[in-house]
Amino acid sequence: MTLPSPRLTNLGLFLFMLAGMGVALFLQHHDHLEPCPLCIFQRVALMGVGISALIAALHNPAALGRRLYAGLTLLAALAGVGVAGRHVWLQHLPADEVPSCGPGLDYWMDTFPFQEVVQKVLRGSGECAKVDWMMLGLSLPEWTLAMFLGLTGVVVWQILRKS
Repeated sequence: MTLPSPRLTNLGLFLFMLAGMGVALFLQHHDHLEPCPLCIFQRVALMGVGISALIAALHNPAALGRRLYAGLTLLAALAGVGVAGRHVWLQHLPADEVPSCGPGLDYWMDTFPFQEVVQKVLRGSGECAKVDWMMLGLSLPEWTLAMFLGLTGVVVWQILRKS
């Protein structure tokens, strides 16, 4: 069995991003699950993975370029691991330790500088701790964390693979 080429692997990562975003948008618009601020940041990280992988697939560089693109993709995947991990941690806090709900992300974006918005989002809020969807005993952030860990594994393999 031959392994897929780096180009096909990157195309697969891009298609996986499209599927993940499709699921997120389906849950938002069909099941009316409004994304919390951490969910939005997880979507941004997933788009970062997909876009960097698409550019790598289209460019199809030599070995050094493949590793550089994979490094960018890895940064986006690790950002997703960090945000999803934080989200899972918030969901597992005891009820009395959950941060209070604050104003929505739209208000923060209109009121505060971007760096402060990122800090506020990563601190989390009560709405991020709410579990309103589960499948096979795992919440959506837990599934997302597993997805980002899998993506990280594929990208690390892209970096370490022989030409």
